[in-house]
Amino acid sequence: MRRDDRDDPFDEFFRELERMMNDVMGPDGDVHIEQGGSGGTGGIDMHLDVHEADDELRVVADAPGVEKDDIDLKCDGKVLTIRAAGTHRDYDDQLTLPARVDEHSASATYNNGILEVTFDRAEDASDISLE
Repeated sequence: MRRDDRDDPFDEFFRELERMMNDVMGPDGDVHIEQGGSGGTGGIDMHLDVHEADDELRVVADAPGVEKDDIDLKCDGKVLTIRAAGTHRDYDDQLTLPARVDEHSASATYNNGILEVTFDRAEDASDISLE
């Protein structure tokens, strides 16, 4: 059996949510809820997991349908930005990391739609001695 948009299990939920929001907004408001999709400027939100250890931080992201060469990663030590463009979907996500990391220590792998980025934690603030 081939899956198509009519088989989406959330269609009924989103239709009911739209109906309730339109009831609340009255005749002057019209609410339409978009369910992901490709080709938009924002892309699809990806599922992200963050794993913390004493000396490193690892981010695991589901990004199926893209090629490794089409993934762009940036980090400033506090925020990880992931952009990826595939044939059928685009991803554009920013994640505020739970701890400061050394962005220059980053290593990343992409295998079977799973992106994994590992960082060393940044050094704690150093003491300043008074003279």
